[in-house]
Amino acid sequence: MIHDTPLRLGIPVKVLGRPDLKSNDTRRWQNAPHLHVSLDYVDQILDHCAKLGVRMYRMSSDLAPYATHPDMPQFHGMVEESAERLAEVGAKARALDVRLSFHPSQFVLLNAPDDGLVDRSINDLLSQSRMLDLMGMGPEAVVVTHVGGVYEDRAASRERWVRNWDRCPEPVRRRLVLENDDLRFSAADTLWISERTGVRLIFDHQHFWCLHEPDADLVETFAACLATWPEGERPKMHFSSPRTEMRTIERKDRKTGKKVAGQAPPIWTGHADFVQPFEFIRFMRDAAHLEFDVMLEAKRKDEALLRLRTDLARYAPDVAARFGIEAAVRESA
Repeated sequence: MIHDTPLRLGIPVKVLGRPDLKSNDTRRWQNAPHLHVSLDYVDQILDHCAKLGVRMYRMSSDLAPYATHPDMPQFHGMVEESAERLAEVGAKARALDVRLSFHPSQFVLLNAPDDGLVDRSINDLLSQSRMLDLMGMGPEAVVVTHVGGVYEDRAASRERWVRNWDRCPEPVRRRLVLENDDLRFSAADTLWISERTGVRLIFDHQHFWCLHEPDADLVETFAACLATWPEGERPKMHFSSPRTEMRTIERKDRKTGKKVAGQAPPIWTGHADFVQPFEFIRFMRDAAHLEFDVMLEAKRKDEALLRLRTDLARYAPDVAARFGIEAAVRESA
């Protein structure tokens, strides 16, 4: 075992059960938004996490608004300007044992053929890595990214990611972790990249089922991804269930030319509002010999986490015990 503490369940960005808790300063640039304001929001969210017994939280990728925007230099200094406040919020997160992370937007692409886009992506990654450093967070506080686009040549795109890894400054290489996706690059691709760069890997359970090699075994692949983390650092993974509801889509009526609403089957890459508990229980039992934290990516976020804890306590006390759920549920009741 790496740690004596229970496994963590985490939530990303928004707290849906408390609409009054904002995740970041969303004001337009004309109103001078600032990281200071976002950190005040994170401070409040940390208090809420402590009340619920939630010990992992993904901060908004827009925490520092416009901090890396190439055409708005007036915002470029806000991270360093907020060093003292970042340290305060980081100290609070450590005191509450809340693991923090970032997940930059889909526009951060290290494998882009356009060097300008790669430079901008590295700048975004550096800004978020710097915030975690100023917060005093340990190596388990990471910045999660995907491989990127295929650009009509998957092999060349993987190799370009490897080359551009060397362009990343040290703080980025220390914080960055790589996740398998659901449409383009499988866990086998990220393992290939990790072998050549040493980048740690995030395993996404739903993405694996959407995209994996025919002979790939779920638990073996998962264990291989966890093994990319150094001893003494607890890996984390992403879990969500596929959305099963019918979708409402608009189509053009051939006769009238007008758009009409219709129903269509679900797309399995979509995330469900809540976690299917029996799917989660089966996975946790299959991976009972492994240790890792779990970021839930269900659409209902904190509400989904609270529901899953209740479900585990009812249907799978053995799994619930790994997360210390009985105590957490009792304390947050």
